[in-house]
Amino acid sequence: MKHTKSAPSPDSSEQVRPEVSAGLPGASPVLDRNLRKAGIDPDRLSILHLGLPAHLHRQFPAWMMRMLVGYALWLVLFLLKLNSVAIPPYLEAVFSLVVGLLIIQVACQVLVTATERFAARMGWTHYVAGTASEILSTLPELVVIAFLVPVSPLTAFIVTMVTIYNNTLVFSIYSFFLPKNYMGKFLMPKPITDAGTQVLIAGGALGLVLGVVMLVLSSSGHPKQGFEALDLAVVAVLLLIIFVVYLYKLVRDIGKEEDDVQSTLQLTAQEMEERQQLAFKNVERCGYVQIALLLILGVLGAVLGGESIAEFASLVIDEMGVSGIVAALILAVFAGMSEYVILWTSHRKKEYGIALANAFGGIAQLLYLTVPFTFLAIAYYQSFVDPNHADFPLLFSVPNILLLIFLFPTMHTLASLLEKDHTMDILDTTIMVALVGLLLILLVAYGAVPT
Repeated sequence: MKHTKSAPSPDSSEQVRPEVSAGLPGASPVLDRNLRKAGIDPDRLSILHLGLPAHLHRQFPAWMMRMLVGYALWLVLFLLKLNSVAIPPYLEAVFSLVVGLLIIQVACQVLVTATERFAARMGWTHYVAGTASEILSTLPELVVIAFLVPVSPLTAFIVTMVTIYNNTLVFSIYSFFLPKNYMGKFLMPKPITDAGTQVLIAGGALGLVLGVVMLVLSSSGHPKQGFEALDLAVVAVLLLIIFVVYLYKLVRDIGKEEDDVQSTLQLTAQEMEERQQLAFKNVERCGYVQIALLLILGVLGAVLGGESIAEFASLVIDEMGVSGIVAALILAVFAGMSEYVILWTSHRKKEYGIALANAFGGIAQLLYLTVPFTFLAIAYYQSFVDPNHADFPLLFSVPNILLLIFLFPTMHTLASLLEKDHTMDILDTTIMVALVGLLLILLVAYGAVPT
Protein backbone atom coordinates (compact mmCIF):
# COMPACT_ATOMS: atom_id res chain seq x y z
CA MET A 1 0.00 0.00 0.00
CA LYS A 2 1.70 3.19 -1.18
CA HIS A 3 1.37 6.58 0.48
CA THR A 4 2.68 9.82 -0.94
CA LYS A 5 4.67 11.90 1.49
CA SER A 6 3.80 15.35 0.31
CA ALA A 7 1.53 16.98 -2.19
CA PRO A 8 3.01 18.97 -5.05
CA SER A 9 2.57 22.68 -4.74
CA PRO A 10 -0.48 23.94 -6.64
CA ASP A 11 1.46 27.11 -7.47
CA SER A 12 4.28 25.21 -9.15
CA SER A 13 5.05 26.47 -12.65
CA GLU A 14 6.72 23.20 -13.67
CA GLN A 15 5.21 21.76 -16.84
CA VAL A 16 3.17 18.63 -16.21
CA ARG A 17 3.11 16.02 -18.96
CA PRO A 18 -0.38 15.07 -20.22
CA GLU A 19 0.34 11.43 -19.38
CA VAL A 20 -0.31 12.27 -15.74
CA SER A 21 -4.05 12.49 -16.41
CA ALA A 22 -4.24 9.30 -18.49
CA GLY A 23 -7.51 7.46 -18.11
CA LEU A 24 -9.25 10.48 -16.61
CA PRO A 25 -11.98 12.59 -18.27
CA GLY A 26 -10.45 14.95 -20.83
CA ALA A 27 -7.26 12.94 -21.33
CA SER A 28 -5.78 12.68 -24.81
CA PRO A 29 -7.14 9.76 -26.90
CA VAL A 30 -3.54 8.99 -27.88
CA LEU A 31 -2.74 8.20 -24.25
CA ASP A 32 -5.78 5.95 -24.02
CA ARG A 33 -4.59 4.06 -27.11
CA ASN A 34 -1.22 3.49 -25.51
CA LEU A 35 -2.90 2.07 -22.44
CA ARG A 36 -5.11 -0.22 -24.50
CA LYS A 37 -2.08 -1.56 -26.38
CA ALA A 38 -0.63 -2.56 -23.03
CA GLY A 39 -3.85 -4.38 -22.10
CA ILE A 40 -5.16 -1.62 -19.80
CA ASP A 41 -8.70 -0.37 -20.38
CA PRO A 42 -8.59 3.38 -19.54
CA ASP A 43 -12.36 3.43 -19.06
CA ARG A 44 -11.97 0.95 -16.20
CA LEU A 45 -9.17 2.59 -14.26
CA SER A 46 -9.97 2.96 -10.58
CA ILE A 47 -8.53 6.44 -10.08
CA LEU A 48 -11.24 8.84 -8.97
CA HIS A 49 -11.85 12.41 -7.91
CA LEU A 50 -12.82 12.74 -4.27
CA GLY A 51 -15.00 15.65 -3.16
CA LEU A 52 -17.43 17.72 -5.19
CA PRO A 53 -16.36 19.61 -8.35
CA ALA A 54 -15.74 23.33 -7.92
CA HIS A 55 -18.96 24.34 -9.68
CA LEU A 56 -20.97 22.39 -7.10
CA HIS A 57 -19.28 24.01 -4.11
CA ARG A 58 -21.21 26.61 -2.13
CA GLN A 59 -20.09 29.10 0.45
CA PHE A 60 -22.63 27.59 2.83
CA PRO A 61 -22.69 23.81 2.11
CA ALA A 62 -26.08 22.23 1.57
CA TRP A 63 -25.26 19.48 4.07
CA MET A 64 -24.76 22.12 6.77
CA MET A 65 -28.26 23.46 6.23
CA ARG A 66 -29.73 19.94 6.36
CA MET A 67 -27.77 19.25 9.54
CA LEU A 68 -29.13 22.38 11.23
CA VAL A 69 -32.67 21.44 10.21
CA GLY A 70 -32.20 17.89 11.45
CA TYR A 71 -30.79 18.95 14.80
CA ALA A 72 -33.55 21.54 15.22
CA LEU A 73 -36.24 18.92 14.57
CA TRP A 74 -34.53 16.51 16.97
CA LEU A 75 -34.49 19.25 19.62
CA VAL A 76 -38.22 19.87 19.13
CA LEU A 77 -38.93 16.15 19.59
CA PHE A 78 -36.69 16.05 22.67
CA LEU A 79 -38.41 19.06 24.28
CA LEU A 80 -41.83 17.57 23.66
CA LYS A 81 -40.82 14.42 25.53
CA LEU A 82 -39.09 16.40 28.27
CA ASN A 83 -42.26 18.36 28.93
CA SER A 84 -44.47 15.26 28.68
CA VAL A 85 -46.38 16.65 25.72
CA ALA A 86 -48.42 13.75 24.34
CA ILE A 87 -48.77 13.36 20.58
CA PRO A 88 -50.41 10.47 18.70
CA PRO A 89 -48.07 7.45 18.42
CA TYR A 90 -48.31 7.34 14.62
CA LEU A 91 -47.33 11.03 14.37
CA GLU A 92 -44.45 10.57 16.77
CA ALA A 93 -43.30 7.53 14.80
CA VAL A 94 -43.32 9.40 11.50
CA PHE A 95 -41.57 12.39 13.08
CA SER A 96 -38.89 10.14 14.59
CA LEU A 97 -38.29 8.37 11.28
CA VAL A 98 -37.99 11.61 9.30
CA VAL A 99 -35.64 13.20 11.85
CA GLY A 100 -33.52 10.07 12.06
CA LEU A 101 -33.18 9.68 8.31
CA LEU A 102 -32.34 13.35 7.80
CA ILE A 103 -29.62 13.34 10.45
CA ILE A 104 -28.22 9.97 9.36
CA GLN A 105 -27.93 11.12 5.74
CA VAL A 106 -26.04 14.26 6.73
CA ALA A 107 -23.85 12.34 9.19
CA CYS A 108 -22.80 9.99 6.42
CA GLN A 109 -21.85 12.89 4.14
CA VAL A 110 -19.93 14.65 6.91
CA LEU A 111 -17.99 11.48 7.79
CA VAL A 112 -17.03 10.97 4.14
CA THR A 113 -15.95 14.63 3.88
CA ALA A 114 -13.83 14.31 7.02
CA THR A 115 -12.16 11.17 5.66
CA GLU A 116 -11.39 12.83 2.31
CA ARG A 117 -9.86 15.89 3.96
CA PHE A 118 -7.79 13.75 6.32
CA ALA A 119 -6.60 11.63 3.39
CA ALA A 120 -5.60 14.76 1.45
CA ARG A 121 -3.76 16.09 4.49
CA MET A 122 -1.92 12.78 5.03
CA GLY A 123 -1.09 12.29 1.36
CA TRP A 124 -2.88 8.96 1.06
CA THR A 125 -3.29 7.34 -2.34
CA HIS A 126 -6.73 7.65 -3.90
CA TYR A 127 -7.57 3.97 -3.54
CA VAL A 128 -6.71 3.92 0.17
CA ALA A 129 -8.73 7.10 0.70
CA GLY A 130 -11.70 5.76 -1.25
CA THR A 131 -11.71 2.49 0.69
CA ALA A 132 -11.49 4.32 4.03
CA SER A 133 -14.36 6.62 3.03
CA GLU A 134 -16.59 3.68 2.12
CA ILE A 135 -15.92 1.91 5.40
CA LEU A 136 -16.44 5.00 7.55
CA SER A 137 -19.66 5.78 5.70
CA THR A 138 -21.16 2.61 7.21
CA LEU A 139 -20.81 4.01 10.75
CA PRO A 140 -24.35 5.50 10.79
CA GLU A 141 -25.75 2.10 9.78
CA LEU A 142 -23.84 0.38 12.57
CA VAL A 143 -25.11 2.92 15.11
CA VAL A 144 -28.69 2.34 13.95
CA ILE A 145 -28.21 -1.40 14.44
CA ALA A 146 -26.71 -0.83 17.90
CA PHE A 147 -29.83 1.13 18.92
CA LEU A 148 -32.23 -1.34 17.28
CA VAL A 149 -30.88 -4.44 19.02
CA PRO A 150 -32.23 -3.51 22.50
CA VAL A 151 -35.63 -2.72 20.97
CA SER A 152 -35.87 -5.89 18.88
CA PRO A 153 -32.87 -8.08 17.98
CA LEU A 154 -35.01 -9.86 15.40
CA THR A 155 -35.90 -6.56 13.72
CA ALA A 156 -32.22 -5.56 13.66
CA PHE A 157 -31.34 -8.87 11.98
CA ILE A 158 -34.11 -8.59 9.38
CA VAL A 159 -33.31 -4.94 8.61
CA THR A 160 -29.67 -5.84 7.91
CA MET A 161 -30.54 -8.81 5.71
CA VAL A 162 -33.29 -7.09 3.72
CA THR A 163 -31.00 -4.09 3.10
CA ILE A 164 -28.62 -6.44 1.26
CA TYR A 165 -31.40 -7.29 -1.17
CA ASN A 166 -32.42 -3.64 -1.48
CA ASN A 167 -28.84 -2.66 -2.35
CA THR A 168 -28.77 -5.45 -4.92
CA LEU A 169 -31.86 -3.92 -6.52
CA VAL A 170 -30.32 -0.42 -6.45
CA PHE A 171 -27.18 -1.73 -8.15
CA SER A 172 -29.16 -3.63 -10.80
CA ILE A 173 -31.52 -0.77 -11.63
CA TYR A 174 -28.86 1.96 -11.56
CA SER A 175 -26.49 0.01 -13.81
CA PHE A 176 -29.28 -0.56 -16.33
CA PHE A 177 -29.80 3.19 -16.82
CA LEU A 178 -26.09 4.03 -17.22
CA PRO A 179 -24.76 5.05 -20.64
CA LYS A 180 -23.27 2.00 -22.40
CA ASN A 181 -20.30 1.61 -24.75
CA TYR A 182 -20.50 0.26 -28.29
CA MET A 183 -20.80 -3.29 -26.91
CA GLY A 184 -23.73 -2.31 -24.69
CA LYS A 185 -21.65 -2.41 -21.51
CA PHE A 186 -20.66 -0.01 -18.76
CA LEU A 187 -17.59 -1.50 -17.13
CA MET A 188 -16.57 -1.10 -13.52
CA PRO A 189 -12.92 -1.03 -12.43
CA LYS A 190 -11.52 -4.54 -12.91
CA PRO A 191 -10.07 -4.96 -9.38
CA ILE A 192 -13.53 -4.26 -7.96
CA THR A 193 -15.32 -6.76 -10.20
CA ASP A 194 -12.67 -9.43 -9.59
CA ALA A 195 -12.69 -9.24 -5.79
CA GLY A 196 -16.39 -8.38 -5.67
CA THR A 197 -17.47 -11.40 -7.71
CA GLN A 198 -15.52 -13.68 -5.38
CA VAL A 199 -17.15 -12.33 -2.24
CA LEU A 200 -20.61 -12.48 -3.83
CA ILE A 201 -20.14 -16.19 -4.51
CA ALA A 202 -18.82 -16.75 -0.98
CA GLY A 203 -21.69 -14.80 0.60
CA GLY A 204 -24.28 -16.76 -1.34
CA ALA A 205 -22.66 -20.07 -0.39
CA LEU A 206 -22.49 -19.17 3.31
CA GLY A 207 -26.12 -18.07 3.28
CA LEU A 208 -27.15 -21.34 1.65
CA VAL A 209 -25.21 -23.42 4.19
CA LEU A 210 -26.71 -21.58 7.16
CA GLY A 211 -30.22 -21.62 5.69
CA VAL A 212 -30.15 -25.33 4.89
CA VAL A 213 -28.83 -26.20 8.36
CA MET A 214 -31.61 -24.12 9.93
CA LEU A 215 -34.21 -25.77 7.68
CA VAL A 216 -33.02 -29.30 8.48
CA LEU A 217 -32.84 -28.72 12.24
CA SER A 218 -36.22 -26.98 12.40
CA SER A 219 -38.01 -29.71 10.43
CA SER A 220 -36.41 -32.77 12.04
CA GLY A 221 -37.42 -32.20 15.63
CA HIS A 222 -33.85 -31.48 16.66
CA PRO A 223 -33.58 -29.81 20.09
CA LYS A 224 -31.61 -26.90 18.64
CA GLN A 225 -34.20 -24.50 17.22
CA GLY A 226 -32.41 -21.15 17.28
CA PHE A 227 -29.13 -19.23 17.13
CA GLU A 228 -27.30 -18.97 20.42
CA ALA A 229 -24.82 -16.17 21.11
CA LEU A 230 -21.83 -18.40 20.33
CA ASP A 231 -23.30 -19.41 16.97
CA LEU A 232 -23.70 -15.78 15.95
CA ALA A 233 -20.20 -14.86 17.14
CA VAL A 234 -18.55 -17.69 15.16
CA VAL A 235 -20.37 -16.75 11.94
CA ALA A 236 -19.51 -13.06 12.50
CA VAL A 237 -15.80 -13.79 12.92
CA LEU A 238 -15.73 -15.87 9.72
CA LEU A 239 -17.41 -13.06 7.77
CA LEU A 240 -15.01 -10.45 9.16
CA ILE A 241 -11.99 -12.56 8.18
CA ILE A 242 -13.28 -12.71 4.61
CA PHE A 243 -13.87 -8.93 4.67
CA VAL A 244 -10.30 -8.19 5.79
CA VAL A 245 -8.85 -10.39 3.03
CA TYR A 246 -11.25 -8.79 0.52
CA LEU A 247 -10.02 -5.31 1.44
CA TYR A 248 -6.41 -6.45 1.20
CA LYS A 249 -6.95 -7.92 -2.27
CA LEU A 250 -8.91 -4.87 -3.42
CA VAL A 251 -6.28 -2.33 -2.33
CA ARG A 252 -3.44 -4.49 -3.60
CA ASP A 253 -4.99 -4.99 -7.05
CA ILE A 254 -5.85 -1.30 -7.49
CA GLY A 255 -2.30 -0.40 -6.46
CA LYS A 256 -0.92 -2.85 -9.03
CA GLU A 257 -3.19 -1.30 -11.65
CA GLU A 258 -1.61 2.12 -11.02
CA ASP A 259 1.89 0.55 -11.17
CA ASP A 260 1.02 -0.83 -14.60
CA VAL A 261 -0.08 2.64 -15.74
CA GLN A 262 3.18 4.12 -14.45
CA SER A 263 5.22 1.51 -16.32
CA THR A 264 3.25 1.83 -19.56
CA LEU A 265 3.38 5.64 -19.71
CA GLN A 266 6.88 5.84 -18.20
CA LEU A 267 5.80 8.22 -15.46
CA THR A 268 8.39 9.44 -13.00
CA ALA A 269 7.89 9.18 -9.25
CA GLN A 270 7.06 12.90 -9.15
CA GLU A 271 4.52 12.50 -11.93
CA MET A 272 2.90 9.57 -10.16
CA GLU A 273 2.63 11.73 -7.06
CA GLU A 274 0.98 14.45 -9.13
CA ARG A 275 -1.34 11.86 -10.64
CA GLN A 276 -2.36 10.68 -7.19
CA GLN A 277 -3.00 14.24 -6.08
CA LEU A 278 -5.44 14.72 -8.96
CA ALA A 279 -7.80 12.60 -6.88
CA PHE A 280 -7.86 15.37 -4.25
CA LYS A 281 -8.19 18.39 -6.53
CA ASN A 282 -11.80 18.95 -5.39
CA VAL A 283 -11.07 18.34 -1.70
CA GLU A 284 -10.81 21.40 0.51
CA ARG A 285 -7.57 21.53 2.46
CA CYS A 286 -8.02 22.27 6.14
CA GLY A 287 -6.34 21.73 9.50
CA TYR A 288 -6.67 18.81 11.88
CA VAL A 289 -8.96 20.81 14.18
CA GLN A 290 -11.55 21.30 11.43
CA ILE A 291 -11.27 17.64 10.45
CA ALA A 292 -11.79 16.61 14.08
CA LEU A 293 -14.85 18.87 14.32
CA LEU A 294 -16.32 17.28 11.19
CA LEU A 295 -15.67 13.84 12.63
CA ILE A 296 -17.37 14.79 15.91
CA LEU A 297 -20.37 16.21 14.04
CA GLY A 298 -20.63 13.03 11.97
CA VAL A 299 -20.45 10.73 15.00
CA LEU A 300 -22.95 12.89 16.92
CA GLY A 301 -25.32 12.79 13.95
CA ALA A 302 -24.96 9.02 13.71
CA VAL A 303 -25.85 8.64 17.40
CA LEU A 304 -28.82 11.05 17.36
CA GLY A 305 -30.13 9.68 14.07
CA GLY A 306 -29.74 6.09 15.22
CA GLU A 307 -31.60 6.87 18.44
CA SER A 308 -34.49 8.45 16.49
CA ILE A 309 -34.80 5.49 14.13
CA ALA A 310 -34.75 3.07 17.08
CA GLU A 311 -37.52 5.16 18.66
CA PHE A 312 -39.54 4.77 15.44
CA ALA A 313 -39.09 0.99 15.63
CA SER A 314 -40.12 0.94 19.27
CA LEU A 315 -43.27 2.97 18.59
CA VAL A 316 -44.50 0.97 15.61
CA ILE A 317 -43.84 -2.39 17.31
CA ASP A 318 -44.89 -1.67 20.91
CA GLU A 319 -47.42 1.16 20.60
CA MET A 320 -48.96 0.61 17.18
CA GLY A 321 -48.88 -3.20 17.16
CA VAL A 322 -47.08 -3.46 13.82
CA SER A 323 -45.23 -6.78 13.42
CA GLY A 324 -41.46 -6.78 13.63
CA ILE A 325 -41.32 -8.09 10.05
CA VAL A 326 -43.25 -5.12 8.64
CA ALA A 327 -41.30 -2.63 10.77
CA ALA A 328 -38.04 -4.17 9.57
CA LEU A 329 -39.13 -3.95 5.92
CA ILE A 330 -39.99 -0.28 6.37
CA LEU A 331 -36.65 0.49 7.99
CA ALA A 332 -34.72 -1.55 5.42
CA VAL A 333 -35.95 0.76 2.66
CA PHE A 334 -33.96 3.55 4.29
CA ALA A 335 -31.13 1.59 5.92
CA GLY A 336 -28.81 1.83 2.90
CA MET A 337 -28.84 5.62 3.02
CA SER A 338 -25.05 5.93 3.30
CA GLU A 339 -24.43 3.98 0.08
CA TYR A 340 -27.10 6.00 -1.73
CA VAL A 341 -25.48 9.27 -0.65
CA ILE A 342 -22.09 8.20 -2.01
CA LEU A 343 -23.71 6.93 -5.21
CA TRP A 344 -25.56 10.21 -5.77
CA THR A 345 -22.47 12.30 -5.01
CA SER A 346 -20.39 10.35 -7.53
CA HIS A 347 -23.19 10.48 -10.09
CA ARG A 348 -23.38 14.28 -9.78
CA LYS A 349 -19.68 14.40 -10.63
CA LYS A 350 -20.44 12.23 -13.71
CA GLU A 351 -18.08 9.59 -12.37
CA TYR A 352 -20.50 6.82 -13.21
CA GLY A 353 -17.96 4.04 -12.81
CA ILE A 354 -17.20 5.13 -9.25
CA ALA A 355 -20.92 5.49 -8.48
CA LEU A 356 -21.54 1.98 -9.77
CA ALA A 357 -18.55 0.62 -7.86
CA ASN A 358 -19.91 2.18 -4.66
CA ALA A 359 -23.32 0.62 -5.26
CA PHE A 360 -21.60 -2.73 -5.78
CA GLY A 361 -19.34 -2.20 -2.77
CA GLY A 362 -22.42 -1.49 -0.66
CA ILE A 363 -23.53 -5.08 -1.16
CA ALA A 364 -20.15 -6.49 -0.10
CA GLN A 365 -19.87 -4.20 2.92
CA LEU A 366 -23.30 -5.18 4.16
CA LEU A 367 -22.53 -8.87 3.78
CA TYR A 368 -19.14 -8.76 5.44
CA LEU A 369 -19.21 -5.75 7.77
CA THR A 370 -22.76 -4.81 8.76
CA VAL A 371 -24.04 -8.40 9.07
CA PRO A 372 -21.19 -9.57 11.36
CA PHE A 373 -21.53 -6.38 13.43
CA THR A 374 -25.24 -7.13 13.82
CA PHE A 375 -24.49 -10.72 14.83
CA LEU A 376 -21.91 -9.59 17.39
CA ALA A 377 -24.22 -6.92 18.81
CA ILE A 378 -27.03 -9.47 19.20
CA ALA A 379 -24.63 -12.03 20.73
CA TYR A 380 -23.36 -9.48 23.26
CA TYR A 381 -26.88 -8.38 24.19
CA GLN A 382 -28.04 -11.97 24.50
CA SER A 383 -25.07 -12.96 26.68
CA PHE A 384 -24.54 -9.97 28.95
CA VAL A 385 -27.51 -7.56 28.85
CA ASP A 386 -30.92 -9.20 28.52
CA PRO A 387 -30.84 -12.97 27.89
CA ASN A 388 -34.60 -13.10 28.58
CA HIS A 389 -35.59 -10.75 25.77
CA ALA A 390 -38.66 -12.02 23.91
CA ASP A 391 -36.68 -12.35 20.65
CA PHE A 392 -34.09 -14.73 22.13
CA PRO A 393 -32.96 -17.04 20.84
CA LEU A 394 -33.27 -16.05 17.18
CA LEU A 395 -35.41 -18.94 15.99
CA PHE A 396 -34.99 -20.99 12.84
CA SER A 397 -38.19 -19.37 11.63
CA VAL A 398 -39.65 -18.91 8.15
CA PRO A 399 -38.39 -15.31 7.61
CA ASN A 400 -34.90 -16.06 8.95
CA ILE A 401 -34.53 -19.16 6.79
CA LEU A 402 -35.82 -17.35 3.70
CA LEU A 403 -33.48 -14.39 4.22
CA LEU A 404 -30.42 -16.64 4.42
CA ILE A 405 -31.29 -19.20 1.75
CA PHE A 406 -32.22 -16.52 -0.78
CA LEU A 407 -28.69 -15.14 -0.52
CA PHE A 408 -27.49 -17.99 -2.69
CA PRO A 409 -29.73 -17.51 -5.76
CA THR A 410 -29.48 -13.72 -5.47
CA MET A 411 -25.70 -13.48 -5.10
CA HIS A 412 -25.03 -16.36 -7.50
CA THR A 413 -27.25 -14.80 -10.17
CA LEU A 414 -25.65 -11.38 -9.70
CA ALA A 415 -22.14 -12.86 -9.91
CA SER A 416 -23.10 -14.84 -13.02
CA LEU A 417 -24.55 -11.80 -14.75
CA LEU A 418 -21.34 -9.89 -14.01
CA GLU A 419 -19.11 -12.79 -15.05
CA LYS A 420 -18.34 -11.22 -18.42
CA ASP A 421 -17.79 -7.79 -16.87
CA HIS A 422 -21.02 -6.25 -18.05
CA THR A 423 -23.65 -4.32 -16.22
CA MET A 424 -27.33 -5.00 -16.42
CA ASP A 425 -29.45 -4.99 -19.54
CA ILE A 426 -33.24 -5.07 -19.35
CA LEU A 427 -33.41 -8.86 -18.95
CA ASP A 428 -30.74 -8.91 -16.21
CA THR A 429 -32.49 -6.18 -14.25
CA THR A 430 -35.86 -7.90 -14.63
CA ILE A 431 -34.37 -11.16 -13.30
CA MET A 432 -32.93 -9.44 -10.22
CA VAL A 433 -36.14 -7.52 -9.53
CA ALA A 434 -38.15 -10.74 -9.81
CA LEU A 435 -35.84 -12.58 -7.39
CA VAL A 436 -35.87 -9.89 -4.73
CA GLY A 437 -39.56 -9.20 -5.25
CA LEU A 438 -40.37 -12.87 -4.69
CA LEU A 439 -38.45 -12.85 -1.41
CA LEU A 440 -40.25 -9.74 -0.15
CA ILE A 441 -43.64 -11.18 -1.11
CA LEU A 442 -42.87 -14.40 0.79
CA LEU A 443 -41.71 -12.43 3.83
CA VAL A 444 -44.85 -10.30 3.94
CA ALA A 445 -47.18 -13.23 3.24
CA TYR A 446 -45.66 -15.84 5.57
CA GLY A 447 -43.13 -14.04 7.74
CA ALA A 448 -45.58 -13.14 10.50
CA VAL A 449 -46.94 -16.65 10.85
CA PRO A 450 -45.86 -18.06 14.20
CA THR A 451 -43.50 -21.03 14.04
